[in-house]
Amino acid sequence: QVRLVESGGGTVQPGGSLRLSCEASGFSLRDYNILWFRQAPGKEREGVSSISSRIGITHYADSVKGRFTISRDNAKKTVYLQMGSLKPEDTAVYYCAAKPTYGQTVMTGLTPDEYGYWGQGTQVTVSS
Repeated sequence: QVRLVESGGGTVQPGGSLRLSCEASGFSLRDYNILWFRQAPGKEREGVSSISSRIGITHYADSVKGRFTISRDNAKKTVYLQMGSLKPEDTAVYYCAAKPTYGQTVMTGLTPDEYGYWGQGTQVTVSS
């Protein structure tokens, strides 16, 4: 089965850093584009960052640009989200999601509904 498991969340002070991991199983990570998105209580889901399957083209939401970095290690079947200069408004449950490419060039967007497989999420809390 296609499975995505997030880890690395926790509680940090404003200005701190966290590194999230998304481990994939049941499919070849090389054939999927990956999205990190987040959702806070009472707010809409927000796409944070995406990375394409092989070339590794990345996209970032304006709200995190310059602070977050996405990367992938296909051999380890893991995608990472390095988060720095964290702000209280970054507090949310963070999810990874996957979209198959079928060997085609597929746009790597930031819309969660475009990705068919979601993980269970990991909580990130930024508070003093």
